Amino acid sequence: MPINIPNELPAKARLEAENIFVMTETRATTQDIRPLKIAILNLMPTKIATETQLLRLLGNIPIQVDIELIGLDTHVPQNTPQEHLLAFYKPFSAVKHKKFDGFIITGAPVELMDFEDVGYWEELCEIMDWTRTNVQSTFHICWGAQAGLYRHYGINKTPLAGKLSGVYSHTVLNNRETLLRGFDDTFLSPHSRWTTISEHDLQSCSEVEVIATSDLAGAHIIVARGGRQVFVCGHMEYDADTLAGEYFRDLGKNENPDIPYNYFEENNPQNTPKNTWRAHANLLFSNWLNYHVYQTTPYDLSELD
Repeated sequence: MPINIPNELPAKARLEAENIFVMTETRATTQDIRPLKIAILNLMPTKIATETQLLRLLGNIPIQVDIELIGLDTHVPQNTPQEHLLAFYKPFSAVKHKKFDGFIITGAPVELMDFEDVGYWEELCEIMDWTRTNVQSTFHICWGAQAGLYRHYGINKTPLAGKLSGVYSHTVLNNRETLLRGFDDTFLSPHSRWTTISEHDLQSCSEVEVIATSDLAGAHIIVARGGRQVFVCGHMEYDADTLAGEYFRDLGKNENPDIPYNYFEENNPQNTPKNTWRAHANLLFSNWLNYHVYQTTPYDLSELD
């Protein structure tokens, strides 16, 4: 089954070229079924690329999904055309009266700042608090995961000695967790961040469980008891060339970045990188939508609490 997206969203053409089943609003209105309502709070500066990455993964499941793209009332993005934002994004204030089956909070390039120093932190806290009663399951990514763990459980991030960038091997710690159903015992995932979450702090919190970790990258996938909150510290949604784009961008700024770990063949940036995490990324998102959203959400969303 497809994802239901706005008729003119730029991601539509690329996803259709990749044989991803998408359905426009026009066609979706003719189907008499109850689709999942999923909202995406996109905090990434590369909004159009991030939309495409997430929609690709959300569209690879046998459930129809209606997507709403959400922006902040207190922050105006500078790297996305305003006409795109006006055409496809709704401010949180316009949707806060609604309830959703699922909600995604992306990463953001603000992780070196204290949470309280982020200009839109107060509004983000309002949104994260709102998800507790208005969303069946919330999926947090990278800085979004760190922000959620801090807001909900008081677990703070800690700085790393340098940027963690590359594709790292992870071990499944709980293969009975439905979020990881079908996963291999070890799997690869990209990371791109300057901070981390202490596994000791996570283990000291009885309300969350680390279900996948890496010797080099640390805790990767964390779930709250009951599955209402999911935290993914890496970027399993990334395209094959996303880390390369970040590396060459930083190189062009004379920031002397390290070559992303385990990414370019022979560690040579002139070689085209391959996507070695795509299968597990698709499985993660389909498991989330199936087991943490579809199988548990009420048919009547007004009953959600």
